[in-house]
Amino acid sequence: MKSLKRLLVVVVLAGAAVASSGCSYNKFVSQEEAIKTQWAQVENQLQRRNDLIPNLVETTKGFAEQERGVFQAIADSRAKLAGATTPDQKMAAANEQTSALARLLVVVENYPVLKSDATFARLMDELAGTENRIAVERMRYNESIQAYNTARRQFPANITAGIFGFKEDYKLFEAPPEAKVAPKVQFTKPQ
Repeated sequence: MKSLKRLLVVVVLAGAAVASSGCSYNKFVSQEEAIKTQWAQVENQLQRRNDLIPNLVETTKGFAEQERGVFQAIADSRAKLAGATTPDQKMAAANEQTSALARLLVVVENYPVLKSDATFARLMDELAGTENRIAVERMRYNESIQAYNTARRQFPANITAGIFGFKEDYKLFEAPPEAKVAPKVQFTKPQ
């Protein structure tokens, strides 16, 4: 009688574990798909920014011809982003592009006539809106990863994660070190 009771308890516990692992498995699959979808949104906004940059650069070039280094850095970062195939490569290229654009904005501060140009002003508004969209999508992407990692580590879902190989495969989108330092703006006329 005692052994039958023990067997019954083991069977009930095993059944509960199997049932809860099925729920956890489906949750992990959903969360991984959410991460992939959020990454696609980040890529979408990065592409939007990449599409705006040539117009911004061409408008600025007419006013700041001597700033070729900044324009070259922007062109290089666009090429890297276009050629990137993995999320890590795209994150690195996007961070390079952010740094190059920050340097461009410093150049722009030295050209008050450029800032008042209607085409340039419109492009800067578009770029600012895109930067905000990128920030929102990066945040949502990171939140998706955080939710996945939290669920993956909680008991009893951590058992399911281990059995089915759900790992911490997703890297958070972090700001580059240069982004922690504000660009230096000088209100002196260029030489």
